[in-house]
Amino acid sequence: MNKLKALTAIIVFSGALLPLATAKPEYAKKEGKACTFCHVKAGSKELTDAGKYYKEHNHSLEGYKAPSKG
Repeated sequence: MNKLKALTAIIVFSGALLPLATAKPEYAKKEGKACTFCHVKAGSKELTDAGKYYKEHNHSLEGYKAPSKG
């Protein structure tokens, strides 16, 4: 019975966190990049320039040129 209560609590807690997920892991896997390549920090909805490009170009980094550091 205690295991059932614990499992229920874990499911409820996980469900509460689900809306906080902003990036889709399949995008990171598809592009071979870390989530922070497109997001300012992990778990953030704020996008980097690469993230904005990705969003505006049908979820593709094709043609993306990173700004030169200089």
